[in-house]
Amino acid sequence: MRYYPICVDMAGRACLVVGGGRVAERKVSGLLESGARVTVVSPALMARLEAWANEGQIRVIRRGYETGDLAGQSLAFVATDDGEVNATVAADARAAGVLINAADDPAHCDFILPAVLRRGPLTVAVSTAGASPALSRAVRDELETHFDREDYATLLEVAAEARARLRERSAPQPWERWRQALDGEVRRLVTIGRLDEARERLRERLDG
Repeated sequence: MRYYPICVDMAGRACLVVGGGRVAERKVSGLLESGARVTVVSPALMARLEAWANEGQIRVIRRGYETGDLAGQSLAFVATDDGEVNATVAADARAAGVLINAADDPAHCDFILPAVLRRGPLTVAVSTAGASPALSRAVRDELETHFDREDYATLLEVAAEARARLRERSAPQPWERWRQALDGEVRRLVTIGRLDEARERLRERLDG
């Protein structure tokens, strides 16, 4: 299976999570960070899910899954250890045109979730197409040693400012020019906090 990697704007998007355990908790955490509207269906919840429910961050239906729970949902996540439930939700979701992810059950997935490393708005995702989630996490952990500083978040802000300026001038640059412009000197200036100099050097490299 070859998956097409995309980044989806989840702000305000309705998502269903079936299950109330630790795996469901991780799914919900990521969805909330992305601004999704989350409904959890489960007769029992972990403490953190209960806290989110009490705070009004998630909607909870305290029972087992029913087909009608998919109404109005954009994405569905199954986080149970019950293969029959996984299969039922997957079949219902596909019939309703709702994309489904079933934890540790690739046969019932329309999409899978990569191991993710975040540094501010910078997101690095690692996937093995579902073959080995453990290896995805191991590679992600190795990348953490490379992206071990929060400087990358600041570097992204500097680059975004430069991109916005170029767009205002209708003067976009090809990625090769960007690769050369974001050189070691720009990164060094960001690292030591000389942001104005970093902005100026980046401007010179892109305009020159």
